[in-house]
Amino acid sequence: MGNSNKLAGKVAVVTGGSTGIGLAAAKAFASEGAFVYITGRRQAELDAAVAAIGPNATGVQADSSRLTDLDRLYDTIQARHGRIDVLYANAGGGSMLPLGAITEEHFDDTFNRNVKGVVFTVQKALPLLDKASSGASVILAGSTTSIMGTANFSIYSATKAAVRNLVRSWALDLKGRAIRVNTLSPGPIHTPGLVDLAGPDAANQQGLLDYLTAQVPIGRIGQPEDIAKAAVFLASDDASFVTGIELFVDGGMAQV
Repeated sequence: MGNSNKLAGKVAVVTGGSTGIGLAAAKAFASEGAFVYITGRRQAELDAAVAAIGPNATGVQADSSRLTDLDRLYDTIQARHGRIDVLYANAGGGSMLPLGAITEEHFDDTFNRNVKGVVFTVQKALPLLDKASSGASVILAGSTTSIMGTANFSIYSATKAAVRNLVRSWALDLKGRAIRVNTLSPGPIHTPGLVDLAGPDAANQQGLLDYLTAQVPIGRIGQPEDIAKAAVFLASDDASFVTGIELFVDGGMAQV
């Protein structure tokens, strides 16, 4: 990422910012001049991520599906900066279970992380977003699964379809408030979360990566930095007339 300072002086928040796409986005935001707050559930990973991002970063241990954790996050930001210019609700994830094996625990965990967490991450941030210096940008973590069927991944996919529709409605709810809201939907990205879907066996992990690569018209798996560059665009004033969209950064996977 070049230091073009597209986010100079802005206050950014990236939930789930300690690994993978979230960490790459937080690094990109900081390199573009933003002060970045990141959250994560594990303190050790959070501390390492803050060190990797640099001096313009603060870590707040938080689980986005716990409303008291979100309150603590926003109380911290209110005290230190008093506003949020960019909110990337990136925290979430999921595991694979086919129809017939879906458990209540699997359902609740996936919807709590990917839908409930996103809803309250954004709603509780509204007072701080309203104080943004020049219009705020909210980015929600989508997925190609929002519009594609994926075997054994129906519950996760349903959460991402929900997220995409939240954006459509919130763009209307926020009319006149100078807050833009968009979905950023990655294709397969080489992250620990993706590799973990295949389990601990290295051969199975490579098999998953090879399979996904074959599905992508561009012919490669994405890197976290591919998503981070798109996040910088949506976060910045370059996207000042962009709201309510789903931006696919997927190598063409969901497009053809």
